[in-house]
Amino acid sequence: MTQKIVGIVGPCAAGKSTLIAKLKERGYPCKHIAQEHSYVPDMWKRIGNPDVLIYLDVSFEVSMQRRKLNWTKDEFNQQVYRLRHALKSADLYLQTDDLSPQEVFQRVLRFLQNDS
Repeated sequence: MTQKIVGIVGPCAAGKSTLIAKLKERGYPCKHIAQEHSYVPDMWKRIGNPDVLIYLDVSFEVSMQRRKLNWTKDEFNQQVYRLRHALKSADLYLQTDDLSPQEVFQRVLRFLQNDS
């Protein structure tokens, strides 16, 4: 049986790259979908077409703590706006502000194991 392709979307600094690395270590085929940089609402589907879509969210304030990004709140909100279609289509939504990378991984892993 083929494993489902897992797509990961969310604003910058939400934890996408870290989660993908951990999932790949466990053998999950993942796609990092940089939807936050596209003006095409369903770009996540066009470029990734995942079987499962996971949306990792982060607040502007926490994103600035995690990474030294040179952007404004308006630019962050523009990313969130570009992600609206992916958010509505997500199979799992996780707000990562108060979660460690390991906690995010564990929650996603539980979801994927229960979803199969």
